[in-house]
Amino acid sequence: MKRSLKEWGIRVGILLAGLAVAHLGVTLFLLSDLGSDPFNVLIQGLFRTLQRVTGWGVLTHGRVHMAVSLVIIGVLLAVDRSYVKIGTVLCMAFGGPIIDFYTWILNPLFGEGTGLPVRIGMLVAGCVILAYGMTIVIRSDAGTGPNDLVAVVISDKIRKPFSIIRVLVDAAFVAAGFLLGGLVGAGTLVCVVLVGPVAGWFLPVNGRLVERILTAAGIKTE
Repeated sequence: MKRSLKEWGIRVGILLAGLAVAHLGVTLFLLSDLGSDPFNVLIQGLFRTLQRVTGWGVLTHGRVHMAVSLVIIGVLLAVDRSYVKIGTVLCMAFGGPIIDFYTWILNPLFGEGTGLPVRIGMLVAGCVILAYGMTIVIRSDAGTGPNDLVAVVISDKIRKPFSIIRVLVDAAFVAAGFLLGGLVGAGTLVCVVLVGPVAGWFLPVNGRLVERILTAAGIKTE
């Protein structure tokens, strides 16, 4: 069924709200200083390797992140273009600025004197908030981040639970990033084992939430 402009507008609005929530979680995770999220371990490793091998001064973490995202999107377009939607572009365009905004607000609250218990709490809270926001983005069905798309597509194609596939994809990102020189902290390992199962629990919850929002707007869902 072809979606109306009104439905697309609502779905994109839901996606942006989920993106804002998810990146609050990412920011808390990063400010805990207990490791980076799995995808960024891969990006960090690639960045360090390319910089060492090529010596290119124009390389930045952000540019490598964008390049990898575009490669993933290109592969997915070749596999099944129905998965790549407007929301994927929005996730790429707004993810970094959202993290910068939250960092600007939260960084003064969590300085170098922040104790380990608080940092562990930030890590766990960040993982849970990330998983919650990520599943809102996925359930909006308006697109999702390039790295999340990998788990979504594999889960759909082989008909296995998203929570399991997400853990395996995150573990693969961490392993590849570590071999390339990325830094892996205790928080990275927590993220690998925690985000997938928590997201698996939130997926049906947020699926019903999106359905209620669309129904309240007078839009029939399948």
